[in-house]
Amino acid sequence: MKKDKVNPFPAGHDVHELNTESHNGATEQVHGAIEQEDEAAIAASQPFATVDADQKKREEEMQKALADLKEQVLRAQAETENTRRRAREELQKSHKFAIEQFAEHLLPVVDSLEAALADSGEDVSKMRDGVDLTLRQLRSALEKGRVTCIDPVSGEVFDPHRHQVIATLPAEQAANTIVAVLQKGYLVSDRVLRPALVTICQS
Repeated sequence: MKKDKVNPFPAGHDVHELNTESHNGATEQVHGAIEQEDEAAIAASQPFATVDADQKKREEEMQKALADLKEQVLRAQAETENTRRRAREELQKSHKFAIEQFAEHLLPVVDSLEAALADSGEDVSKMRDGVDLTLRQLRSALEKGRVTCIDPVSGEVFDPHRHQVIATLPAEQAANTIVAVLQKGYLVSDRVLRPALVTICQS
C-alpha cells in the first residue's frame, strides 16, 4: 500500500511565504532589541546629565560668591583708606589749631614788651612792674600750652630724667640731693622739653 507524502507546511502557504514571514519576524526582533538598547542608553545617560547640570549650577554659585567676596574686600580696603585719610587730616588740623592757640596766648606778651619799649620814662619801679606783668602773661601762655616748669627745691632727690648735674658740692645734706638750681627746666605734657640745671651734694 503506497503512503501519501505529508506536506510539512500549512495549507495555503508555500515555502517562500514562510521564509518571508520568518525573516520579517527576525527583523522585528532585531529592531526591538535595538530600541531597547537605545532606551537603556538614554536612561543610563540621564543621571550623568543631571550631575553635569548640578555641578554647573554649583560652579556658578561659587563664582557669584567669590565675586561678592572680592567686592566686600575692595569696599573694606576703600573704607580703611578713607578712615586713615580722615585721621591724618584731623591730626594735621589739631596740630595747626594747637599752634594757632599757643600763638594767640603769646600775643599779650608781645604787646606788653612793645609797650615797655615805647615808654621813655625813667621810673625804674614802673618798668619793673611792667616786666613782672609781662612775665606773668608769658607764664600763663606757657601753662595754657601745657608747658610747665621744673623747679626743684634744695634737698630734693636728684632725678636723672628731669635734672642735669652741672657740679657736685660738699654740703650738710643727704648725698645725691639737689643743692641749688642754676636754670629751671620745662615739661610739655609730661615730656621733658629742657632739664633743670642743678648742683648736687657729693656722695
